[in-house]
Amino acid sequence: MRALVCQSYSGPNGLKLEEVEMPKPSGNQILMKIEAAGVGYVDALMVAGKYQIKPKLPYVPGNEISGTIVSAGETQGNLKVGQRILATSSSGGLAEFATVDTGNCVPIPDTFQFNAAAGFLVNYCTALYGFRYCGQLQPEENVLVLGGSGGVGLAAIDCAKALGARVIAAASTEEKRDACRKAGADFVLDYEKEDWRNDVRSILGSAPLDMVYDPVGGKYAEPSLRSLGPGGRFLVVGFASGEIPSFPANLTLLKRCSVIGVNWGGHIAQSPGTVKEVISQLMDWVLEGRIKPREGQVFKLEDAPLAMQQILERKAIGKVVINPNN
Repeated sequence: MRALVCQSYSGPNGLKLEEVEMPKPSGNQILMKIEAAGVGYVDALMVAGKYQIKPKLPYVPGNEISGTIVSAGETQGNLKVGQRILATSSSGGLAEFATVDTGNCVPIPDTFQFNAAAGFLVNYCTALYGFRYCGQLQPEENVLVLGGSGGVGLAAIDCAKALGARVIAAASTEEKRDACRKAGADFVLDYEKEDWRNDVRSILGSAPLDMVYDPVGGKYAEPSLRSLGPGGRFLVVGFASGEIPSFPANLTLLKRCSVIGVNWGGHIAQSPGTVKEVISQLMDWVLEGRIKPREGQVFKLEDAPLAMQQILERKAIGKVVINPNN
């Protein structure tokens, strides 16, 4: 089968398309034909050796996948051959087939398209965990989502609206802001403008900004924190800008606000029981039409290096998806 292999930590352009041995499921594993694989900022950092986790070389990147079960291990009894699933694995997603533990698989309905499902779990679980468990988001509260047009940002917009919040989405181009509008944002703004905080004030009027969802960091973080109302919550989700911000601590004192880290992976490692609760809620919302996960830009397997480079350069809109069989 074909797979995109990372032989050295030389970045996306160092990935090589190779013929590798077909994996075989054992024990509680299933073998799935991968129809789509989601890639994100972490994947692009990891192949460059710039992430805190460095897989043993060589390895096949990609840990968010969707597809169809083609065979199962000898002790697997929960899932069926032919079943449509989305799954997470430590690696192996940028290939035509992969083996996955059944505990990391979620059945999906026929109405849930593979491209949308491949970018669903990490971004949507992080958003719901951040809003509900970390930030205690309430209906009618005002949320500012930074980097609103990326896969992380669009999932945050969708989840915040499902929870009844009003959403202001920040993005750098009109094309990106239009993607935020289509995802359900109530208001959009250009956070590359020097005076963009004035736009926040204009949108809110006399109402406070209750929460900031920040997967970007860098120069956008402190102005966002300064825009929070008293008792607001600033959710630190990631640093897609490539720069980790520093806050003047007196701002949290004066505003009586909270800065909260949103680390879904760390949380489920400590409290794995939360996973089923969060995923069940999200899948219910999908079936009800309360959230509408969308596919982002779609690339062929051989074009995955280009896709990762676009993510690093912040050119991607939505969750980037790789189709190994197209």
